[in-house]
This record gives sequence, C-alpha cells and structure tokens, in this order.
Amino acid sequence: MPSNEAPRKIQLVRISHVYYKYTDFPKALEFIHDFGFTEEKRVSDEKIYFRGYGTEPWVLCAIKADKAEFGGVGFVVESEEDLQIASETLPKATKIYELTDAPGGGKGVTFHDPVDGYPMHLVWGQTPSAMLEIPLPHEPFNYPTEKNRPAGKFQRFQKRPAPVHKLGHFGVRTTNFAAAHEFYCKHFNFIASDLIHDKEKVDRTVFYRLDRGDEEVDHHVFFFAEGGTYRVHHSSFETHDFDTQVLGHDWLREKGYKNCWGVGRHVLGSQIFDYWYDPHGFIMEHYVDGDLVTAAEPTHRSMAGPGSLHVWGPELPSDFLTPR
Repeated sequence: MPSNEAPRKIQLVRISHVYYKYTDFPKALEFIHDFGFTEEKRVSDEKIYFRGYGTEPWVLCAIKADKAEFGGVGFVVESEEDLQIASETLPKATKIYELTDAPGGGKGVTFHDPVDGYPMHLVWGQTPSAMLEIPLPHEPFNYPTEKNRPAGKFQRFQKRPAPVHKLGHFGVRTTNFAAAHEFYCKHFNFIASDLIHDKEKVDRTVFYRLDRGDEEVDHHVFFFAEGGTYRVHHSSFETHDFDTQVLGHDWLREKGYKNCWGVGRHVLGSQIFDYWYDPHGFIMEHYVDGDLVTAAEPTHRSMAGPGSLHVWGPELPSDFLTPR
C-alpha cells in the first residue's frame, strides 16, 4: 500500500463481549448470576468467563482486581487481515495474540481509545457455541379484538433472573466528541444511526451501527456522549421478551439491588430498557425489542431534550447522565 494511501477500514462483524474488573469479587459474581449470565469457564478464582444462551462463546469476563474498572469491549472482525491492520495503525495497539484461556479460542488485538485511553479489543477466529436449551416462553398474545391463545391455554411464568442472550451495545462518556467521532468513522465500518446535537447545532451524542450492507443489524452497538469526564456509561444485554425482562426486574429488586432507570421504552432504537447498578456502581441494562436497520437507512439528526430518550416509563433520573 502506498505510504500516502490511508488503510482500508477495519471491518467489524458484531459486538461480542466486555471485560469488568471488580474489587469485591464475591459480590460481583452474585450480581452477575442474578442478572442472568451463565458461567462458562473458570480460569481461576480470580477470572471467570460468562456466556449468554446465544452462540457467542462468552459475553462477559469478570476479573478480580485492586481497582474496579471497565476492561473494554470486544468486537469480532471479518478477517485476520483486519487484525493486522489494527495492529499496525491503531493507537497503542498490541501485536496479534492468541486468546489462550478464552472460551472459543481465536486471536485478538487490543488498542486504546485515542481520546480517553480505555481499551478496545478486536477478535477473530473464535469457535461459536451451541445455543443453550433453556425454557423460554413463545405463547401467542391476546388482544382485545384478536384472541390468539385458545381457551384453556394459560400464561404461567417462572420467577427467575432474566436470561442474557447476547451483548447488544455499550456506551461511554467521552471528553472530546468531535475527535472520537472522527477516529471511529475513519478506522471502522461504523454508521451513525442517530446524531444528537445541542441548541447550537453541535453534535454531542452518536449512536453507531455496523455497516454490513444489506444485512439487518441492530440500530446501535456503540454510543458515546460528550461529558466533562470519561466513564463507561453502561453495557446492554438482550433478553427474550417483555415478560422475561420484567420477571428479571422483580428478581433484582427483591434481591435488594439498586434500579438505575426502568422499565421504559426508548425513542432511538426503540428498545424496552431496564438499567441496574451492580455492587460496584457499574450500570448494566436488560433490553428487548430493539430496531433493525440496514446500511441503506440514512443518519437521523435531532436535538437533545427531555423527550429524546424515552417515550414511556419513569422520569429520567438525574444521576443517569452524570459520572459515577
């Protein structure tokens, strides 16, 4: 490649997993189980991989550490060449390494966000897992004038955590929106599904989806909003349906965890959301019923305001948008 020619964009296929580091490991693990994750591999008593019931080998790695912090998110790339480009062009990038202890194996590269320095991970060559066979409701729904469930067919539910299916998206507060937006659009196949601006028409928040051509993808897998200090905002995990989600809400409430915000319905992405604080103050979300789009969908622009985040549900709490 000529020296004056920019490298091609790194092709991301999907979001796959997150790392979290915890000081009180027993409390962290208790929440992880109550949130609906399934333990997949215990490397040691200080490092455990968890999966959802989907085909991703793992969706969360919990690590015992001296400081509670976000350890970065993982995206699957299209080819080993993408890993090589990442290793050669991204800030503070590692060489390609083997994922020796992770379920599914594969290779990876870690780089760091150029604005706020948090780690990001790219992986390739993982072996998918078989879906877990867990009971999930698939009952028809009765509307006032359309009865889809026959007489004598009842709705009966089991009280339990809401089983996690997959990691859907994550988000951060960035200290420089313009610089971050330029970097991620230059190096990756992200498309802005929605851009949110302030009264001066300056963009302050973006919701990215992946450009996979005609393939239907989630409305967003990554978002960031400008704020005074960096922090991970939340990681969001899909569960089965609304009943499953609210059963999980009640399970967490009865266990004494602190609800952050929810249950409610977002505007951008349309998800029904339910945000919770874990014992270390990290925000974890269950969501259902998100929008799908293709690369043909244009970028939508709107102004930040009270009605831009949700159409129904509890009022937006003041600490949802402020640093932890």
